[in-house]
Amino acid sequence: LIDGQDVSEVTQESLRSQIAIVQQEPILFHRSLAENIAYGRPGASQAEIEQAARLASAHDFIAPLPKGYGTLVGERGLKLSGGERQRVAIARAFLANAPILILDEATSSLDSESEVLIQQAVDRLMVGRTTLVIAHR
Repeated sequence: LIDGQDVSEVTQESLRSQIAIVQQEPILFHRSLAENIAYGRPGASQAEIEQAARLASAHDFIAPLPKGYGTLVGERGLKLSGGERQRVAIARAFLANAPILILDEATSSLDSESEVLIQQAVDRLMVGRTTLVIAHR
C-alpha cells in the first residue's frame, strides 16, 4: 500500500506518474536549464518552470547567467556545480508535483553552503507528500 492505495491495482505508468525522485547524482540532459526542469512536467509554462526554480533555490543562480533559463547545461550537467545540479533536480520534482517523493542521498557530497540551500528546498518539497528518504550517514 502507498497512501492507502494497493499498488498491485494500478498500472506501472500510473504509479510512475505519481512519483518524483531526487537522486544523489541527478540525471540532466545536454539541453537548457528550462528544458531540464520541464522534464518534470512536459508542457509546463515558463512561469511554472521559474516558480519551481524559485522554490528549489535555483532561480538565484540561473537568472544571472547570460542566457538565463536558456543556458545549456552540458552532458550530464557538467557545466553546473554539484549543488546547482541538485537544485535543478529539486526544481524538476517541484514542477512534477507528485504526491510521492523519493530522496536518494539528495544532500550528500555537497559543500556546506549548497547543503543548507538544498536542505531548505527539500524541506519545502516534502510538505504534503509521502516521502521516502534514503541516507547512508
